[in-house]
Amino acid sequence: MKNIAIVCGGNSGEYEISIKSAAVVATHLNKNKYNGYLIVLKGTDWYWEDKHGGHHRVNKDDFTLQVEGQKVVFDGVFNAIHGTPGEDGKLQGYLDMLQIPYTSCNTATASLTFDKFLCNRFVNSYGIQTARSQSFLRGETIDEEEVVKTLGLPVFVKPAQSGSSVGVSKVTKASELGKAINLALETDERVIIEEAINGREIACGMIKKGDELLVFPLTEIISKKDFFDYEAKYTAGMASEITPADITTEAETDIKTLSAFLYRQMNCKGFVRFDYILTPDNLYFLEVNSIPGISEASILPQQAAAFGLTISELFDIAVEEMFL
Repeated sequence: MKNIAIVCGGNSGEYEISIKSAAVVATHLNKNKYNGYLIVLKGTDWYWEDKHGGHHRVNKDDFTLQVEGQKVVFDGVFNAIHGTPGEDGKLQGYLDMLQIPYTSCNTATASLTFDKFLCNRFVNSYGIQTARSQSFLRGETIDEEEVVKTLGLPVFVKPAQSGSSVGVSKVTKASELGKAINLALETDERVIIEEAINGREIACGMIKKGDELLVFPLTEIISKKDFFDYEAKYTAGMASEITPADITTEAETDIKTLSAFLYRQMNCKGFVRFDYILTPDNLYFLEVNSIPGISEASILPQQAAAFGLTISELFDIAVEEMFL
């Protein structure tokens, strides 16, 4: 029996979603093979809560617990933190120094994939299309009239580093741009303003199993709002997620091939989801989620189920992979 720390929480607007994801992991983790400990991280407060509601603080010197006079040493970490510090590489760096394996990608990959500005530049270097965009750092002068003239309307305004569409706005009027920029800069020091591509949003999930990369059936996301924002992502009935997506075989092959290519080039690990906008003429890379939602209703578990994997089997593969 291996001790697995299921880390969750974090320091972003995705805190509650992460807590829910971790609870799903704790429920479905193979209890014949692993002892799961749900470890909450909130700022410098790291703890495990026992069944009686008692909090046991994590010793950050070696990432261990003291429970009833016994030291609990973790064999590995199931990373269920959406946002910082679990999705941007900070936690991975800490765990690397302690030589504790984890289910997600490493520090360098996490830093790249979480920063939309850097990630888009990386993707563009391979000739892969992304929406036209402009980027500004906090404190820089932004000529809003020039932005609208260059990119047109509508545009999306988003923080460079954010998940679950936190701080993201769709702007249809020039007068709304300043407010949207300020909202994005509340989350991160860099704002990205990009043209809105009119197309279908397609998600491609996958997981590495040994030498094989399992690429799941695709999902089309149809939001009942202007775009797939935080409310649409996490409110029942606000979006339709169709798996498998009803697209041409050619488009499906292109998306799966491109996703598998990027997974390897980015040195991803565990389960990952790539999102795209598909138009009648082109395919645009949207983003990569190195720690996607993993509740029973989330997109990636839906895709895994369509592939023939239960959520327990999905988690089992992820945990086994970190020990290879």
